[in-house]
Amino acid sequence: MGFFFKSWYVIWVISLSLSLFVKAYSSGYDAKALTSFFHDYANKSVVNPQTGTLYNIPLPSNFTGMELRFVRLRSGSFRKRGANFSSFYLPPKLVPEPYVKRLAIVYENLGNWSSLYYKVPNHSLVAPVIGFTVYDSPRVLGTKKLNFSIRGEPISIWFDHIELQHGKNDTTPKCVKFGDDGSYVIKNMSKTNGCVTTSQGHFSIVVPSDPSPPVLRMKRKRCLKWWLIGFGGGFIGVVLLVLATTATVMIVKRRRLRAMEKQSEKGVSFDTFWVGRSKMPSASMIRTQPTIEHDYVP
Repeated sequence: MGFFFKSWYVIWVISLSLSLFVKAYSSGYDAKALTSFFHDYANKSVVNPQTGTLYNIPLPSNFTGMELRFVRLRSGSFRKRGANFSSFYLPPKLVPEPYVKRLAIVYENLGNWSSLYYKVPNHSLVAPVIGFTVYDSPRVLGTKKLNFSIRGEPISIWFDHIELQHGKNDTTPKCVKFGDDGSYVIKNMSKTNGCVTTSQGHFSIVVPSDPSPPVLRMKRKRCLKWWLIGFGGGFIGVVLLVLATTATVMIVKRRRLRAMEKQSEKGVSFDTFWVGRSKMPSASMIRTQPTIEHDYVP
């Protein structure tokens, strides 16, 4: 009984691991959840922030490679002077909507995690995904996201330590903006090899990478999906076969042992005694007494 319980437990663990692997492969990483985490983490990490000071917020070890920054500003000063922090230049004459007395800007740099959270079909990222989100700031970070009413220049974005090589029209780097709903918009870069925008969000630079047609890409995904299912099913089948074979061998051995025990019970019964941990047969008496064939003794 214990053997079968352990066997089914092993099968359950293997099946659960394979299902989690397939689910993780298909679902990927949630960019919206990451932004929400940054908001909550910055809100708890910064206490009594000084207006106009940029704070670098250290992230947990499992987010190594990402950067998180925070700044709190007065709306009046922000409208007159703008803000030039991180990789974004927010020019003057930006009016937050709805209007608030103080606002807070959270800057993000996903670093080497960028391609796990943001993807553009048929394109590759050649720069990290960076972004900024504006909130109301009654104390540190509020829950209300703000928009901008731009009455002058657009917002400028630049990417540090990125060398861009312009080639043919189909290989020229372009700017991409990611929306909160997973959408994206690709635009040409500015004359200064940067990007411009009129609203908050996440941004990067992409180049074409996959010239294969959509039908071929769908076939590749289907083949990979069926390969994963086949591999998981085959592995479980092999485990079941091994367990079934082992159980059959054990049952056959037990039947043979019982048959031998029954056969031994049909013979002459002997007394038994123990020697250590072994049970040994013992004759209780001598059945045939020795006799002398001839009385003559020399």
